[in-house]
Amino acid sequence: MSAPTASSPEGETLQRWICESCGYIYDPDEGDPDGGIPAGTAFEDIPDTWFCPVCGARKRDFTLYED
Repeated sequence: MSAPTASSPEGETLQRWICESCGYIYDPDEGDPDGGIPAGTAFEDIPDTWFCPVCGARKRDFTLYED
């Protein structure tokens, strides 16, 4: 049995989210180190006080990004 990847505890791929204001894509594999969000943090686990590092939009202004 192999160890889980850096996706999520359930082994699922973490989803990316896009800022509706500026188009910034939050990628859980990268996190937002400057905003205090370490790599590997699912969007759902980010505090509601977090904001877009590009335009300052609120977390609720992000929607699920579909490739």
